[in-house]
Amino acid sequence: MSSFPSVEDLRLVEAIARHGSVGAAGRELLISQPAASNRLAALEWRVGERLFDRDTTGARPTPAGRALGAEAAHVLDHLAQIFDRTRSAARARTFNVGTFSSLAPLLFPALEELMGDSIVNQVTDHGDRLVEWVGEGSLDAAFVAVANQMRLPATVSAAPVATDQLAVLTPPATSLNPGRRPFADLDVVAYTYDMSADTLHQRLSSLGARPRTAATAETAIRLARLLGCPAVLPRGLGLTYAQEGDLMSAAPLSGRLTLFMVTRRPAPHEFAAVLSPLPRRLGLQPAPVTRPD
Repeated sequence: MSSFPSVEDLRLVEAIARHGSVGAAGRELLISQPAASNRLAALEWRVGERLFDRDTTGARPTPAGRALGAEAAHVLDHLAQIFDRTRSAARARTFNVGTFSSLAPLLFPALEELMGDSIVNQVTDHGDRLVEWVGEGSLDAAFVAVANQMRLPATVSAAPVATDQLAVLTPPATSLNPGRRPFADLDVVAYTYDMSADTLHQRLSSLGARPRTAATAETAIRLARLLGCPAVLPRGLGLTYAQEGDLMSAAPLSGRLTLFMVTRRPAPHEFAAVLSPLPRRLGLQPAPVTRPD
């Protein structure tokens, strides 16, 4: 005999608990009172506990009956939704979406919220590779900052999503130099998510810094705290990973970054619909939007 209660067992317990009567529960379930009583007795034997105290006035749940009745109501409610969820899953579209590692913890939860019933398969890699995969068709969309710094495949279009600026994160007990060379003789951890990393290092060196490369924004901040030195990185990501006591300030060098959404032509409407609300969820400034073809 199965150790699991049947759906009929659960329906009977829930109905008795709700009606306070075995007979009323039987009538709702279209079975006779003797059949309902026999089923209840068999269930109590399997449980090893009396579930209802029964007399001529009705059926009152014991503590075990109240517990099983609550569990039965919960399971039955879940079962009632199975077909709806199954049909929703059949209608839901699945998309493969890529972005760079530092943005993934912000982007994918935002897309999960904004794209409703759509299923998003998450991919992380370098921006230029992600754009190539969109062109080949293995990705449906890529959110990258290199779309204006490379030759795009003819099969894709790029729409600006948001903009950001380079900023300086200074951990507690760390200070910059006064004057026009705040990084002179200091280690500076640098991270950017476009193709300007080499240029950024050169500019930091010209300000007297000893630049050090970080693979992600979070790595840059953790390394800055470890070394007791400033980090230069996109402001939006700096604010995301900053902790109490960290100071964010404008970078003494210009650095505008633009986040693009790259999709195949024509862009699925599910992605076009996220362009407007997405910047706020990423903590970035909206970019002038050119809708993808």
